[in-house]
Amino acid sequence: MALCPVIGKLLHKRVVLASASPRRQEILSNAGLRFEVVPSKFKETLSKASFPSPYAYAIETAKQKALEVAHRLHQKDLRTPDVVIGADTIVAVDGLVLEKPVDKQDAYHMLSRLSGKEHSVFTGVAIVHCTTADHLLETQVSEFYEETRVTFSELSEDLLWEYIHSGEPMDKAGGYGIQSLGGMLVESVRGDFLNVVGFPLNRFCKQLAELYYPPRGQDVRRVKHDSIPPVDSFEALGDLDAGDPGPVQSHVHPGAGPGSPGGLRGVSEAEGDPPARGSSEASCNGAVAAQPPFPAGLLDLIDGFKVSKALFTACRLKVFDLLSDGAPRGAADVARAVDASVCGTRRLLEVCVALGLLRKTEQGYSNTELAGRHLVSSGGHSLHGLILHSDQRSWDLFSHLERTLREGQPGDPEGAPCRETQLQALKAAHTLSTLTARRLASAFNLSRFSSACLLGGCRGALAWELARECPRLEVTVLDIPDELQQVSCFQPQDGPQARVSLVPGDPSRDALPAADLYILPRLPPDWPDDKVHQLLRRVAGCCRPGGGLLLAEVALDEDPGAARRGLRPKLDLLVQTPGRDWTLGEGRRLLEQHGFGDMQVAPAGDFPGAVLGIRVRP
Repeated sequence: MALCPVIGKLLHKRVVLASASPRRQEILSNAGLRFEVVPSKFKETLSKASFPSPYAYAIETAKQKALEVAHRLHQKDLRTPDVVIGADTIVAVDGLVLEKPVDKQDAYHMLSRLSGKEHSVFTGVAIVHCTTADHLLETQVSEFYEETRVTFSELSEDLLWEYIHSGEPMDKAGGYGIQSLGGMLVESVRGDFLNVVGFPLNRFCKQLAELYYPPRGQDVRRVKHDSIPPVDSFEALGDLDAGDPGPVQSHVHPGAGPGSPGGLRGVSEAEGDPPARGSSEASCNGAVAAQPPFPAGLLDLIDGFKVSKALFTACRLKVFDLLSDGAPRGAADVARAVDASVCGTRRLLEVCVALGLLRKTEQGYSNTELAGRHLVSSGGHSLHGLILHSDQRSWDLFSHLERTLREGQPGDPEGAPCRETQLQALKAAHTLSTLTARRLASAFNLSRFSSACLLGGCRGALAWELARECPRLEVTVLDIPDELQQVSCFQPQDGPQARVSLVPGDPSRDALPAADLYILPRLPPDWPDDKVHQLLRRVAGCCRPGGGLLLAEVALDEDPGAARRGLRPKLDLLVQTPGRDWTLGEGRRLLEQHGFGDMQVAPAGDFPGAVLGIRVRP
């Protein structure tokens, strides 16, 4: 039975769903809507970079899908549809839009990004009302979007691949289906569950109510749109028969271009922030003043230093070490163990729960999988040393950031660091290098190469990870003796040590070992251009056709769409020695100038990007 009177208004119209999604079809069918299915042929090639927010991109894609079907049916059918419904669902995390994965590796990268995080699911919907005049098609478009916040649990590698091999991720935005096996990945959902499945039915019904049952003028200031208007609220308005003229014109906005969706639910002033739920929006006669969106994201930025300091303090007190045995402890027990007040400890533990670092049960507090893996000081993947260094050294540097920017040189508020501080800094840098190396080692298919030479050791992290990722790769590290001594200090206890060789020498002057692949862990920012070109000429002279050169740790990305990605590398640059900040585009051009082509790029994100070029000419 149809959900009357809202969906009942469409019962006598020719309604077309411009989507092949079985999930959308099921949702609308269960609601009692009668419709035809005509999948859109619109090629989803819109540039995401041209939109101010992910939901604006979803709205425009939905509109273009619906318009394509409307025009196609008008040209080929004897009867033009009355209503065409288009929809597009996307997943957004850390400013990056995730659509359907192209292969299993892409699905793995998507799900890894979502692991242990909260992300947004946006569905853009376009309702296109069609009429004809003198055999010409006229369309009026009503647009809206819905956002649902979904939090994933920490996902193990085994669980990730088991889910990927099931085949379910391959036709779903973000690489998962919450209504099926993907539901086991989800820890919590805030908002419309059906929106995550593929269609926001509740918001769709509200939109129909706004279109077919506009508020009377005297009621404009008191009408609320947070729920579907009840049946009795329409009785005084009378019912429209099957030949009604359609939706009220003043509520329909013509489609706008990228970045300006123009729907009934407008784009907010703050980029990426949708209008606050329940806020008043301007009506067609302007009687209700639009309210600015709640600046939640900006407030999070303002409070970011508090979050960092709370994490640093918990690590200094070794809270996560104390809870590493898995047994829940109460606030009083933790307070006694770390020699702190019960009240202050309880508040700190509650903050860690809110951050997803601790679990709270009736028995007490315990580590989450994330904290157990990275925040216990003795763990193989521990970030404890990096956190202590950030608390001591980075905190001081960023506390004097204004002076650094004015003087053009990072200050040193505490004077020269002691040996212990230097060692801590080396350990912290090695921790970051290891994380970067793992990403870099898997970012490219290096199976064509049997030998690699790192020009600069980067404390060996990349060498060990390359050897671990590529079982047939022999790796040589060429660096000055002092640096090689540091590399040997960080040599892992397990892994493919036999396939990593350490060779003393200066990459800018000494002979380069023969290799299929040469790797520059980083282009020194203080090197002048002629010195960079001199080194690349030396590498190109040693590299045979078919060999490769990999520029790693390129901090910046020229792509406008990447402006909100790669925040961490950009922050690090703020307190580094002045010099040139190379971009991925400049890296590509450098390689091209020295005879390399067939470029592959790993874009900047949580860590710096990289460029791989293949030698194509002597």
